[in-house]
Amino acid sequence: MPTNNIANFILLPELKLKASHRRGRYRKIYECEKLKTPAVCPKCATLSQLGYDKRRVRLRDDRIRGCSIVLVVLKRRLWCKPCKKPFTEPLPGVIPRRRCTQRFRAAVSWAAENFTDLKKVRRAYRCSNDFIYKALYESLELKRKMNLYPWPESLGIDEHNFRRVRGHSGYRQFVTMVVDHKNKKLFEVCPSKTGNELKQYLAHIPGRENVKKVTIDMSDSYKGFVKNFFPNAEIIADKFHVLRLITPYINQLRREITGDKRNNPVRLLMLRNASNLAFYEKSALHKWLNQHPDLAETYLYKEALHKFYRIRGYDKAKRALTKLTDRMATSKLKHIIRLRKTLMKWRNEILNYFKFRLTNARTEGFNNVAKVIKRRSYGFRSFRNYRLRLLSACS
Repeated sequence: MPTNNIANFILLPELKLKASHRRGRYRKIYECEKLKTPAVCPKCATLSQLGYDKRRVRLRDDRIRGCSIVLVVLKRRLWCKPCKKPFTEPLPGVIPRRRCTQRFRAAVSWAAENFTDLKKVRRAYRCSNDFIYKALYESLELKRKMNLYPWPESLGIDEHNFRRVRGHSGYRQFVTMVVDHKNKKLFEVCPSKTGNELKQYLAHIPGRENVKKVTIDMSDSYKGFVKNFFPNAEIIADKFHVLRLITPYINQLRREITGDKRNNPVRLLMLRNASNLAFYEKSALHKWLNQHPDLAETYLYKEALHKFYRIRGYDKAKRALTKLTDRMATSKLKHIIRLRKTLMKWRNEILNYFKFRLTNARTEGFNNVAKVIKRRSYGFRSFRNYRLRLLSACS
C-alpha cells in the first residue's frame, strides 16, 4: 500500500504527515501539519487566510494494534479583519478545546459499553474514570438526539422501582417507561408516575394527536394521564394485569388450608391454566376443591376470566363480560364482589383489547432489561445517566 494511503488511514483529514517515531513499547507519535485551507472565524463566520503565527497541539487518537497513537499537529493562528480577533484554525474530527479526537472518545465509549468493568477500560486506554464517564454519556446523549421523532400511533406505559430515597423510610422513587409498540423500542423514560409530573416532563414532544392506542396496567393515575394528555387515544387494559387480579385471593384462601408452602402441588395446579392440565391433574384438583367450596368458587371465576380472554370478536366479548359480572353479583364472597366492581370500572378498557389485540408484554420485557442494567451497575444515583443507558439498551 502506498505511503500516502497509510497516512490517510491513520491521520485525520486535512493533515499531512511530516515524521513518526515510537516512544516506548506501546506509544507512537505522528508529527503532522495542517494543510492550508480557508478557515471560518468562530465569532463572525468570515473566511480568513491571514496567518501570523503557528501553534503545536498534542491529540490522543484511537489505538492501532494495541499501541496508543498521539498526533502532534502544527496549526496556524489566523487573524480576522472584521472583528479584529485572532483564532486557531479548527481540525475536522476534533471538537475545539479538546485534547483528543472524536475517534478516541468513540472507542472509549464503545469499550465502556462492552467491557466487563471500567478498570479494564482504564488500563486499555490509559485514561481516568472521569474521562470514561464523560465520553460514554456524551455518546449516549448524541445517540438519543439522533433517534428523536414525534409521538407514535401506539404506546405502552408501565413503571418500575428506580431506587430508595435516603432519609425517607419506605419511600421509593418510581420510573415510568413509555414504549413504542410499532417500532419495538423504548420511546422515553420519566422520573415519576404521577399524572401532573408526566405532563410536565413529556410536554415538549410534538404530535400528541398521533397517539391512537395506549396499553397500561390498571392504574388510575395512568388512566387519567392518558385521557388528558392524548386526546385521540383509546386505553387498553393489559391482559396480564386483568388475569392476575384474582390470584391473590386464591393464594390467600389456599394458605389458610395448606399453609405457606410454595412448592405445594395444589398451588402449582391452581395457578396454571386449566386448558393446559392433563385429565388426571384436573380430576385430582377438582376432588380436592370439592372439600373447600369458597376456594372452589374463586377458582371457577379465575378459569372464567381465562376463558373470557380466549374469545374472538368484540361483540362476543362484550356479551360474555356482561354475563360474567352478572354471575359475580350473586356471589356471597366479598373478594368476588370487589373483583366485580373493578371489572365494571375498567369495562371499556378491558373490551378494547378485543379491538386491537395489544398487550404490555414488550413493556414488561423492557422492565426486565432495566433490572439487569441496575444490577450490572450496582445501582444508579443519577437519573440522567440511568435514562441514557436504558434508552440505549432498549432502542
